[in-house]
Amino acid sequence: MDELWAPPSPEVADAIRSLCQRLLTETESLADAFAGPALVAQNDPALLADASLVEEDRLLNRSDLVQWLTANIQRPGRRVEPYVGPRTTAYINDLVSRGIAPDFAGAWRVALGIGWRRWLEECAAHCADRDLLVGVLDVSAKSLVQYALDSVQALREAGLAAAMGNADAGAVALIQLIAGGAPMAEDLAEERLHYRMARWHVGLVLWIDDPLRVDALDGAIAAVRAAAAGRSALVARASATSRWVWLSGSAVPDLHHVENAVTTAGEVRAAVGRPGRGLEGFRSSHQDALAAQALVVRLGSDRRVTAYADVELIDALTKDRAGARRFVTSTLGPLAEADTALRQALLTYLQCGFSTTRAAADLYAHRNTVERRVSRANQLSAVKVEDNPTHVAAALLVLDIAPDIVATGPS
Repeated sequence: MDELWAPPSPEVADAIRSLCQRLLTETESLADAFAGPALVAQNDPALLADASLVEEDRLLNRSDLVQWLTANIQRPGRRVEPYVGPRTTAYINDLVSRGIAPDFAGAWRVALGIGWRRWLEECAAHCADRDLLVGVLDVSAKSLVQYALDSVQALREAGLAAAMGNADAGAVALIQLIAGGAPMAEDLAEERLHYRMARWHVGLVLWIDDPLRVDALDGAIAAVRAAAAGRSALVARASATSRWVWLSGSAVPDLHHVENAVTTAGEVRAAVGRPGRGLEGFRSSHQDALAAQALVVRLGSDRRVTAYADVELIDALTKDRAGARRFVTSTLGPLAEADTALRQALLTYLQCGFSTTRAAADLYAHRNTVERRVSRANQLSAVKVEDNPTHVAAALLVLDIAPDIVATGPS
């Protein structure tokens, strides 16, 4: 790449290298600081609604940050070439295939503003000499701004390349329109997707965390198809690490065998929407599955299969993680950090309609054991079951999905 400004003095170069070495140890927190605001600035609801794409976007932000810092350790103050690797290319391909066109320039403006403020703080703290500080700020501003411009251009070029080579964009874009609520005739959707709409549907999202394990994802899709024998299935590639699936039939699909297939498929996880009928059911069940996936990712849960019908209340309670943590601690008190067996006994007891006998059967435990655990759990809980069983059950469910929510971060 052409150099557009003079190289820094040795003193300025050494200062930039030292600053970047310090910040390289903070890449996770720095990336988290601007990933969220930059994502919102991209102004695309379809991107915001998909947890897999949101995670890929966060990783792209981190990769961009590491690229600039490491380049300035090697060649301080010089123009930095953006790195568009295989994972970034796959992410851009996913966006194009679904008709998602984020505002990358807007995202970079936001990220650059946040990143520059952090860079100023670091420079002010470690550049005591005025002339040295001016020199560092002068050359690093040029490097950062040019890096943003070059990165936006690189992403646009990658998008154009993906658009020219994507043969399945039409079908995936149609699914995106339906899922987003666009008016659509059932017969047109059926013709284009080769999938019957005038039936019962259940939407699923299957995903993996490691893109190198895509073979496990493909295996899970095959297992789900086999488990749903006799029913129609529609599968769409949502991203490099996730697939959207719909199962349909004349009656509400039984997902017991499907859940078993996912559970035995290694590292694959699944989110399941509530059943729905017709085009609206196709849409709403898919939106449920996306919401369940987002909940699992948001709370850092390791659940393998999550049905939205089971976590709808928790989804509403945990839109804000800090608020969810406050709700759990204020409701459960010492019980939040007590023995898991106590919490599980109390939750099962509540789910079984206050029946100790049924809870004992579900837990494969003796009735007297369950009674003791329920009694002890209720003693520890700040809010007692007899006073507000709904709040206690909800708080226990949050902990069941995200066991570490009380122990991570300040409230």
